Amino acid sequence: MTNNDILKKLRVALSLRDDEIVSILELVDFRISKSEIGAFCRREDHPKYKECGDQVLRNFLNGLVLFLRGPREDPKDPKKVREQIRQKGKDTAPKPSDG
Repeated sequence: MTNNDILKKLRVALSLRDDEIVSILELVDFRISKSEIGAFCRREDHPKYKECGDQVLRNFLNGLVLFLRGPREDPKDPKKVREQIRQKGKDTAPKPSDG
């Protein structure tokens, strides 16, 4: 399993958008653009595909820990954070039309 596969699976499992992944990486002072995140999530045969390096994945995982748990001094409950993420996903889901 490649770093790209891990990033894609976590993105889907946690219902994260590209801008949220960028924000998570900023928690650990790692700057990256949304287009680079998109390039990591493309198919390997796509011309814009980019391999996700160890440094990017490591920083994403460290940022994800801060995002879900919070800093050591002020910890959060990960279950509540995941519930907020799920709730937010339901709020942004397309609504069926009345027509």
